[in-house]
Amino acid sequence: MSDPNTAFDLVILGGGSGGYACALRAAQLGKSVVLIEKDKLGGTCLHRGCIPTKALLHAGEVADSAREGEQFGVKTALEGIDMTGVNAYKDGVVSRLYKGLQGLVKSRKITYVEGSGRLVSPTAVEVDGRRYEGQHVVLATGSVPKWFPGMEPDGNRVLTSDHALALDRVPTSVIVLGGGVIGVEFASAWRSFGAEVTIVEALPRLVPAEEESSSKHLERRFRKRGIAFHTGTKFSSVEHTEDGVRVTLENGTQLEAELMLVAVGRGPVSEGLGYDEVGVAMERGFVTVDGYMQTNVPTISAVGDLVPTPQFAHVGFQEGILVAERLAGLDVVPIDYYGVPRITYSEPEIASVGLTTAQAKEKYGEDKIKVVDYDLAGNGKSQILKTAGAVKLIGVEDGPVVGVHMVGARVGELLAEAQLIYNWEAFPAEVASLIHGHPSQSEAVGEAHLALAGKPLHAHG
Repeated sequence: MSDPNTAFDLVILGGGSGGYACALRAAQLGKSVVLIEKDKLGGTCLHRGCIPTKALLHAGEVADSAREGEQFGVKTALEGIDMTGVNAYKDGVVSRLYKGLQGLVKSRKITYVEGSGRLVSPTAVEVDGRRYEGQHVVLATGSVPKWFPGMEPDGNRVLTSDHALALDRVPTSVIVLGGGVIGVEFASAWRSFGAEVTIVEALPRLVPAEEESSSKHLERRFRKRGIAFHTGTKFSSVEHTEDGVRVTLENGTQLEAELMLVAVGRGPVSEGLGYDEVGVAMERGFVTVDGYMQTNVPTISAVGDLVPTPQFAHVGFQEGILVAERLAGLDVVPIDYYGVPRITYSEPEIASVGLTTAQAKEKYGEDKIKVVDYDLAGNGKSQILKTAGAVKLIGVEDGPVVGVHMVGARVGELLAEAQLIYNWEAFPAEVASLIHGHPSQSEAVGEAHLALAGKPLHAHG
């Protein structure tokens, strides 16, 4: 640490959500920070994930509104999709946020280094032959799309989400391999643009990590939208045809389309970065940490998609903040990952926080659980929007609400209240006493709690 230009309190390897959040908070707390990123500040979320995909989905929503205007008495027609214009809109959103983030990092006096870093000791990262020493190192190298043998992407006919975001056209037809969040979001956007879409999911239902009833609502709506899907069956092989690809499933079913999207999850970026050599404990490529994001090496922490926690940008943000505050000597508490908001931005949206019914039964016992399913058909604003779905609550007998699960247009915006209800361990009667604006979709949250408290209003009790 003899060179003052390369000696810092904190060396952060990776400038995505977890890394830059840690850097911003640490600098705010008076720490000297160097942030090292091989690609672009903001990482996957800003450039190849959360932001651009949601821009595509909003463009798809606009297309649907144009196509379906007559049901609201508005004579509109969809003339077509200009993917050059869609991509310009998408890239413009990303560009503005990127410039803002660059300015924020600069304003906090964070030393930003562009280049591929490698961990070379418990307190140092090397970039292009230059060594950056720190009192502590934070690993935040993120994730990349993953695939399995036989489904290797070629960027032409077999795509990852990275390739899909760069498409300059609307494909005529797509097979989406994977019915999780990434798969159903791309399927939803492409269908809105007019593509024929088929999803293949090995597990018994779409979005299998969500409440089972949420999956059923999504599947019902996808059928109405003309999105086909095969669940409970595995991929076997893919071959190129004259016009695209032919996919064979393990049950013998063959599907043909112009493109195939591989959306079977994301894997950690950890190989070849020196973690093994320094002795950082890992499992299946993920860096293992305790509840305080501490690795087995005292001077090294890890955050974000690199660790086996939920792969959401907002999780990375909070993990990075937790590490910065812990290293600054503040009191911190481990993150309750069940209390993290979860949103799938398809049409319809799926939003949830807390436990599923199965998890609640396992934790508290089947006889201790109370469940209410409030249909959005009883909600005035949802009728105005012509959306279908439900707000499902899971409560403990004589106890708090432990799960909120919602399906319908725009329900992701209702999660702010839902996460407070779960994280503050609110009882149904406490929420039922709150007044929600009328007409609003938030009323559905209030109505569901009225029902769970034993005094339903616009619902049968």
